[in-house]
Amino acid sequence: MAQDERGQRRDEQVERARAADPADRRFAAMRGCERVLSKSRSLTLRERLAELAAGAEQAYDLDQRPDTYGNGVVEALEERVAGLLGTDAAAFFPTGTMAQQVALRCWADRTGDRTVAMHPLAHPEVHERFAYSQLTGLRSVWPTRRPQLPSAAEVADFAEPFGTLLLELPLRDAGFVLPTWEELRATVAAARARDAVVHVDGARLWETVPHFGRSLPEIAELADSVYVSFYKTLGGVSGAALAGPEEFVAQARHWRHRYGGQLYEQWPAALAALAGLDRELPRLAEYVGHAKTVAAAIAGALAGVPGARVYPEPPHTHQFQVWLPVAADALNEAGVRQAEQTRESVFGLWHEPGLPGLSFTEVTVADEALTWTPADVRAGVARFLDHADLKRAD
Repeated sequence: MAQDERGQRRDEQVERARAADPADRRFAAMRGCERVLSKSRSLTLRERLAELAAGAEQAYDLDQRPDTYGNGVVEALEERVAGLLGTDAAAFFPTGTMAQQVALRCWADRTGDRTVAMHPLAHPEVHERFAYSQLTGLRSVWPTRRPQLPSAAEVADFAEPFGTLLLELPLRDAGFVLPTWEELRATVAAARARDAVVHVDGARLWETVPHFGRSLPEIAELADSVYVSFYKTLGGVSGAALAGPEEFVAQARHWRHRYGGQLYEQWPAALAALAGLDRELPRLAEYVGHAKTVAAAIAGALAGVPGARVYPEPPHTHQFQVWLPVAADALNEAGVRQAEQTRESVFGLWHEPGLPGLSFTEVTVADEALTWTPADVRAGVARFLDHADLKRAD
């Protein structure tokens, strides 16, 4: 098909999407983009299937039979994760929420203490509908309310007893923030001094290596158990793994079955995870490095916009937040219009977490962002500000 015909067809798809569901309009606009700064271009089911097939061909022997209740390719993925993290074993879970609940439940059974210390912005508090209390009868306590992980002093001096300390690395809802390596070791030591076990919510643990300057096994060694995700960084379909000592993982497998996680076949998720480990893991240091360049360029482009902020600056991982004093609906509309009219996308979805009219978005720097120079970023942000009718002060 000729280039002009493809362009006309894409324009027609955009026009149809405008009259349909807003999510369909956004999907069509993002899919039509030629350049994407945050995350990656939207793909159809057909494109996702083709991508999976291409990656899986190198990741696993596709002439093997499909898995049944967790053997085959699922076992291969579990062994790969345990090897990467340096743990005795790992168990695949269909969701991270299930993996987290099982981990906390197992440690409560083992310690005899049903209290879990965590941050008020931790994933189980914000994104899991309080499953730890509703399903397991656990309770949480908060050693700190500051938008960062608890310090060693806060853990040591906390007045209430607890059996498990959950540390989310990085703390996503605080801006993907991380402590220093020395701070992390001190916090873990403080928990150990209280005879508490340490569970790491490491959904995005993969990209913490450049910040800490330590290998994945060195980071995982600090904890008694670690959860990792296969789609949040690695671009997988779904799924997670829970890693730790052999006896703990064996117990977790029993609870996985009881929670409904023993699926008949899980090869699409397992293959996508293996392909993601092959494709993305070697590039994460490059993403993290370029995120610092992108964040600085965005901050420069937003200079003079009252209330605008990039946080943290520089980013601790390849993800960070951008804040603007504008309603989220207006910013989302501006982003869609920019994608439709210029075929470029700078920001993803905007949200209002607290005060109305104060919005933030999460920027994820991955493969497609690597071609963006600082000048490209500043120009793209300037065009976004024009679409949002945001003026910079002189």
